[in-house]
Amino acid sequence: MPHQLKILVPDQTHIADLVGQRDELLKRIEEEFSSDILVRGNEITIDGPDEDAKCAATVFEELLTLVRQGQTLTTESVDRAVAMVKRDDGPRPSEVMGDTILAARGRPIRPKTGGQKRYVDAVRRNSVTFGIGPAGTGKTFLAVAMAVKALRDKEITRIVLTRPAVEAGERLGFLPGDIAQKVDPYLKPLYDALFDMLEPGHYGRLAERGTIEVAPLAYARGRTFNDSFLILDEAQNTTPEQMKMFLTRLGQRSKAVVTGDITQIDLPEGQRSGLKVVQDILHGIKGLEFIYLEATDVVRHKIVQDIVEAYGRYEQQQSKT
Repeated sequence: MPHQLKILVPDQTHIADLVGQRDELLKRIEEEFSSDILVRGNEITIDGPDEDAKCAATVFEELLTLVRQGQTLTTESVDRAVAMVKRDDGPRPSEVMGDTILAARGRPIRPKTGGQKRYVDAVRRNSVTFGIGPAGTGKTFLAVAMAVKALRDKEITRIVLTRPAVEAGERLGFLPGDIAQKVDPYLKPLYDALFDMLEPGHYGRLAERGTIEVAPLAYARGRTFNDSFLILDEAQNTTPEQMKMFLTRLGQRSKAVVTGDITQIDLPEGQRSGLKVVQDILHGIKGLEFIYLEATDVVRHKIVQDIVEAYGRYEQQQSKT
């Protein structure tokens, strides 16, 4: 049944900030909800089927909240708001994209999807958080952002980032340099995330003081980390023993985040993944939570989401044969 809704935009808000300089943002919403949208002065009129018109109005209201917060809307942020409103099973777009973790190099770092928001909130409230999902869902990047935020706020005194160097296998012995130099290529994604969030030269000073430590997982054995934020990346490539070793390194006033993608395990044939096993072991422990991210949480190029979904369908078909 056709429905008409009107939205009044406050005088202090420039309508172009909401609909785009050439109405490009308005057109994105119009296409997504099979509605006719007309702008006159500071009034937006939406004509369309009842449910579509209501959803389009909700998107505009959420975007208006973001504009009031001082955000600049883009086609990407509008597309994400539309996707969240369509799903209608999570936090509001303004809650997600309005949650600034920290400002790094002049730009805010925020969750971009409902899944990412749940992940960030879980890290805030838990001592140990597992972020499990496909590549491109921001598992590592957001964990590092939360760690840098905690360090800036003096909630912790050290950040420890680690990952297993299982991909290196027997080849480590043939690489030049000491063990740290040999595993550096496998730690590069962690360095990249840090460099995105710290001023030039800042990382070097923090590393020299031991405030930030980036090391292969084996370096954690036998140690206890107090007042620390620990991140274990690529955890699908840990053995069950390595996973237990990492989780039991947690000291007083510390927090740990474990990230991984159980569809990309590089362990030798027949070797169990610590990330798979731990899901069957740790149930009902207060202060520990598993967050599962999906293809819809991918924030890389749109085609990456399509690729992840295609692989998911293929693997489901294979498991049935």
